[in-house]
Amino acid sequence: METLAIRVKIGDREYPMRVKPEDEAKIRHAGKLINEKLRKYKAEFGLDDTTDLMAMVAFDCMVESLETNEVNAEDSEHIQRSLSHISALLSKAV
Repeated sequence: METLAIRVKIGDREYPMRVKPEDEAKIRHAGKLINEKLRKYKAEFGLDDTTDLMAMVAFDCMVESLETNEVNAEDSEHIQRSLSHISALLSKAV
């Protein structure tokens, strides 16, 4: 399996990583999004402490993840009900 050696800067540090070529753009984009959130919180709250900023970003990302999972669960439930309904209709038609 081929991997690339890249460096991703998050905040004021660079992190070396080995990633699959097909994941490089996603990893770099994730780093960019984290840095954008760091800048947003720094400007919004006037914080300079990197640890506090990283904690706020981690918290924000976790809330977004939980909300996405909740939406996905609701969508899955809706799809399952729709498929059951379609299956019942098909059974009646046969």
